[in-house]
Amino acid sequence: MLLYFEYDRINNNITILPEDFNSEEWSSFIRIISDYSRNNYEESILQIECKLLMPCQIFLGIKNEIKKYLINHKIKPKFSPEITKLLKSVNPKSYSTIRNVSDLTEEQVKNQLEKVGFSRVLTSNQMKNVRHLAVLPAGATFSVPGSGKTTEALAYYFCNAQPEDHLLVVGPLSAMGAWEAQMQDCCPNMRYEFVRLRGGKDNIDKLLRDNPKFMLISYGQFVRARHLIQEYLSYHSVIMFLDESHRIKNRFGVSPQEVLRVSYLPKKKLIMSGTPCPQSISDLIPQFEFLYPDQPVDQENVVRLFQPIYVRTTKGQLEIPSAKYLSIPIDMHPLQKEIYQSIRFETKRQIGVMLSNAAKNSLRDIGKKIIKIMEFVSNPSLLASDMEYIFDKKLGYLLAVNSGPKVEYACQRARELAAEGKKVIIWSQFVTNVLLMTERLKDIGADCIYGGVDSGDEEEEDTREWKIKEFHKNNEKMVLVLNPAAASEAISLHKICHHAIYVDRSFNAAHYLQSVDRIHRLGITQDEAPIIEILECKDTIDEVVNLRLRSKIETMAKALNDTSLNIESIPYDIDFSVEDIGEGMDKDDIQAVINYFFRDTKNE
Repeated sequence: MLLYFEYDRINNNITILPEDFNSEEWSSFIRIISDYSRNNYEESILQIECKLLMPCQIFLGIKNEIKKYLINHKIKPKFSPEITKLLKSVNPKSYSTIRNVSDLTEEQVKNQLEKVGFSRVLTSNQMKNVRHLAVLPAGATFSVPGSGKTTEALAYYFCNAQPEDHLLVVGPLSAMGAWEAQMQDCCPNMRYEFVRLRGGKDNIDKLLRDNPKFMLISYGQFVRARHLIQEYLSYHSVIMFLDESHRIKNRFGVSPQEVLRVSYLPKKKLIMSGTPCPQSISDLIPQFEFLYPDQPVDQENVVRLFQPIYVRTTKGQLEIPSAKYLSIPIDMHPLQKEIYQSIRFETKRQIGVMLSNAAKNSLRDIGKKIIKIMEFVSNPSLLASDMEYIFDKKLGYLLAVNSGPKVEYACQRARELAAEGKKVIIWSQFVTNVLLMTERLKDIGADCIYGGVDSGDEEEEDTREWKIKEFHKNNEKMVLVLNPAAASEAISLHKICHHAIYVDRSFNAAHYLQSVDRIHRLGITQDEAPIIEILECKDTIDEVVNLRLRSKIETMAKALNDTSLNIESIPYDIDFSVEDIGEGMDKDDIQAVINYFFRDTKNE
């Protein structure tokens, strides 16, 4: 039997066609393919009549097994010119090579960096991390925000780069400015600058034709122009970084398939995240697959496989003062409490119907119901435009009283702190809350950042960067109201603000941890230790969110061997009573909410 292999570069697929075969031989070959292929991300291997069609990364992941089978059965392969080029461009280094490497010495790192004009002096933690990462074909830096991951990554590049090597950084749009600034600080005499790959496929194609040395691209643009990036990686020597790499996962982030399609092509790879597994250990799987796509990985072995290839600087190592977490109990208005119980009972009834329905959309529908409950607890007025409640007389009366005790407390507390000359940030996952509190606190200079605020130059009024600059430098700007989906990354507020209030939180542990890190990072002194106030209504869904976030944080702390992630809230007594659907919500979160709804059934 002869097997003919073709490569469709545009669609990134491999086709295998047999010639002069018998059905027994062909069936045996198909079994081999099935046994060795890993179908973690729903990518299918199709058998169409007498040919196989499979994604390129699956083929490259099992190419050695295919080779062994062909040799053992004396089957002759025939490769198209395109697939020959592909096989020559593939990075041959595998996970097994890390067993035979030793860390660079501090002197070796210093000499290499001095040679290329890297002038920033690495801290002791950064030096330790770079010494280890520099010898790996692919690695990860999971250091906490503020510890200098960007500097570590640039040092990794310059310790390994040859004159012909390029650098491609894929990350959130909000991080682009930080990369440009850090490159200037680390290599002030570098004649190359980062080129931002943006403007859609046609413009990115044009930019790539100029053969830039250093490139930045957002995850969104990467998905749109993936085949262009793939082609560029195939014909150039490129070192590739993924910033905020936890974004490549199956849900609520970038589809891992898009990134994994190019995982075999870079010369070297590095991933970066302070919160690499915010939802569960399975978040680590696509990140590891990007680094070492030839190594089988699953939830049982991914933590063990990561051990020799990642570094992490903890807040404890940086001697950052511990933050003080205060759980602020908020009493709901009696009418709000009455309406809440009605909504909870009705939601429980609807969920019961959904659970008996095997439809694929049941979990999403349950997620929508859950978010309504969360909205009502955060601020009853968030349901004012919902057709299910728009004519509810009780809700109308409640809204005439106030905007909800959480919003009332946050605004009152912000005024108290401002009167003491202390700046404060207020967090809410609901944009309507962000806008409402900003408007109510305008007299003390409140401003806000949410998804509708554009990025730009800090001199350009009303951009994200301008608002951050104003909060830092304008003494009349005492409050910044933030949405974690838009502002939990790439913002440093620790030099000017040491107080944060959480009106509400989602199930997204990455958003929560990274939002805290806006004011809890390297550079604060002991008397600047941040105070985090978390507003919670007793006997509501707030308690479920708190338990799920605590569980996720403890899981990540164990995986990363970082006890500083175990955040404990201190109950705090006060004399005061007052979007993406399902963002960050997984099956365990939904199950926890279902358990909450169906507890104490006999009493209802």
